[in-house]
Amino acid sequence: MTTVDTIRLTDEEFRLISDLVYRKCGIKLGEQKRALIIGRLQKALRSGSFGSFKEYYDYVVKDHSGRALLDLVDRISTNHTFFFREKDHFDYLSAVVLPEISETLRRKQRCDVRIWSAGCSSGEEPYSLAMVASEYYGDRILGADLGILATDISISALEKATAGIYPEESMSTVSLAYRHKYFTRLKDGAWAVKKSLKDMVLFRRLNLIQQSYPFKGMFQVIFCRNVMIYFDKVTQKALVERFYRYTEPGGYLFIGHSETLDRGAGLYRFVQPSVYKKE
Repeated sequence: MTTVDTIRLTDEEFRLISDLVYRKCGIKLGEQKRALIIGRLQKALRSGSFGSFKEYYDYVVKDHSGRALLDLVDRISTNHTFFFREKDHFDYLSAVVLPEISETLRRKQRCDVRIWSAGCSSGEEPYSLAMVASEYYGDRILGADLGILATDISISALEKATAGIYPEESMSTVSLAYRHKYFTRLKDGAWAVKKSLKDMVLFRRLNLIQQSYPFKGMFQVIFCRNVMIYFDKVTQKALVERFYRYTEPGGYLFIGHSETLDRGAGLYRFVQPSVYKKE
């Protein structure tokens, strides 16, 4: 019998799998992702005793529970992130955005601050946002109705984020002061997010290419960084329109430094590279 390691991914199989992922998740898998698909799906083929990628594809398509598709997406998702990635965003949030939001809420006699981390991966981004918010509000955070929603399509990434346990090497961008204030050192050397910080973040699974989101309110801040690079232009445009719909007037959208928005779309106003505002 042919071993899994020698099974070849044909052009037709690559097209079927990439088309499926695009239709269901909006993720564009170009030819440069062929090796990634082969490498990431080997274990799935092995554990399911599939003789070809076509057999595996048929299994995913015929699984009406949707679990096989979730597992496929989980396997090919890239969840590379770290605490305070693109640090200037967090500095700008603290120095400009949060004071601006606080002043607006004071005038409106409101206290609800809503932040969304869209594509939160394994949790480093939303926990970084929580630390920045906690530092800004200090003791006042107890009187603020502050909520951070963190969503991702990957179940395994969300499980890690919810657990909130990170190895020593993942903590290199977290200052010693923050480590001791917001984390607990475990016996094996890993660091666990303290309950006070965990309680600020709500993790939920969400497919960003859904036509609408199950949100009751709007957000003053949306972080969606280094996510749209996996989508084609059509999907990006539709996604930004949905973000705009769920952004409060005066709210901000942060995207990755390698990403840009179409300024001609007439939606967000350009503030600075990778930072946009809804007027």
